[in-house]
Amino acid sequence: MNITSNTIAWWQVMPNVLWTDWLIYLLLIAVGVFVYHARRHEHLRAPWRQILRRRLAMSSCIILLSFATIGMLDSIHFRQATDLRDDGSLRYSNESVSLFDQLVLPLKNNTEKTYSAPFATQLYSKENIEAADGSVSRDYPKLKYGGAHLDNAGRDASKDIQNRIVTATWHAALAIVLLTLLFAIWQSMKNKTQLGCVLLKMWRGEQDGLPWKTVITTLGSIILLIFLSRELATVYHVFGTDKVGQDVFYLTLKSIRTGLVIGTLTTLIMLPFAIMLGIMAGYFRGWVDDLIQYIYTTLSSIPSVLLIVAAVLMIQVLIDNNPDAFTTLQQRADVKLLALCFILGITSWTGLCRLLRGESLKLREADYIQAAQAFGVSNFKIITRHILPNVMHIVLILVVLDFSGLVLAEAVLSYVGVGVDPSMISWGNMINGARLEMAREPVVWWSLMAAFIFMLLLVLTANLFADAVRDAFDPRLRN
Repeated sequence: MNITSNTIAWWQVMPNVLWTDWLIYLLLIAVGVFVYHARRHEHLRAPWRQILRRRLAMSSCIILLSFATIGMLDSIHFRQATDLRDDGSLRYSNESVSLFDQLVLPLKNNTEKTYSAPFATQLYSKENIEAADGSVSRDYPKLKYGGAHLDNAGRDASKDIQNRIVTATWHAALAIVLLTLLFAIWQSMKNKTQLGCVLLKMWRGEQDGLPWKTVITTLGSIILLIFLSRELATVYHVFGTDKVGQDVFYLTLKSIRTGLVIGTLTTLIMLPFAIMLGIMAGYFRGWVDDLIQYIYTTLSSIPSVLLIVAAVLMIQVLIDNNPDAFTTLQQRADVKLLALCFILGITSWTGLCRLLRGESLKLREADYIQAAQAFGVSNFKIITRHILPNVMHIVLILVVLDFSGLVLAEAVLSYVGVGVDPSMISWGNMINGARLEMAREPVVWWSLMAAFIFMLLLVLTANLFADAVRDAFDPRLRN
């Protein structure tokens, strides 16, 4: 006996964890372990306190955490139950969705016929429209979802947008005031001081040395954007629609996870090669140094784009020859994304390896290293206890700096057709699709603009945060 999907509860789902999801969860656990370890050691807490006391760094950190939150919500995948089989067991959908998809379901489902401009209520190009009396006229068809709640979209759209902006601003202001009071109450209970004194110190930036005005302003801007999105994006297409009618704002938000995966997982793959080989080359010297130098010099001499293209094409052929290994199109795209991360990681470790080799050569001659060798301490203990901790500031600085470069690399590779799978939503695929849209008449510019704005915001905040990390962890700049 089958029943309709309306009788299936929303929580009856089957987890569908992708390979990149597992690695993201592992990365989240590693970050948690690092935070726990850093809180117990003053020499690790001090640089991070210095970072968080800088207004620009704090604002960048909050924005990056907002991107990371969207990426995490988009990494919780599951398959929803559709109906019951004859034996009473649940039948699940073949489509895997994420928790983020459920939160922005109107953006995902509100698909138009084809292009529409931002906040438009009609399609972008004229079509033949048949009237009730059988006559045919050529005009702009009305959108199915954009402005559909209005009786006269052409007349009432502007006023409705203004009213929704005012409503969202009012709600955001109340949320900001409440958030500020919660922060102040928490600080008051923590330091056992009066609430009014805490609010005054927060305004002056004297509370715990943190730039509270910057924190409240940045969080307030994010809250305002959330309320504006809730009021506008559910009834209008804020960034318009693409060729197949998908909401560009939804595609841009979905691309955040792809950019974060490329930037973070590639770094995790690259770090073991760079750290191990760089320290070994600088510490052991001799034939070990010569061999490692030969490896990364040879690898650096090969044009990286050609090497990546060749590796991606080989992976694509392997996937095409084994279609039975992937049950869904999403799994296939995820494997290709993971393979791209491995390829980028294997080809991008040489720069950090060179820096660590030079730093290890210098540290090897330090007095405490010479004393440890004289006392018979093993090479493994010297590397792990003395050299590795003293080069971690270089590792941390390069990791944050390389993140933005990897995000841009995905866009470039997808633009030339050797990046992520075409079925996967990413900024690179959006830019690749916008290449043809910019050449049509009239010009469709909003897909390229949306991808540009979000990519610029992510890369810019990552670079600003990297500058603060460099100043805090570089011993030559710490004072």
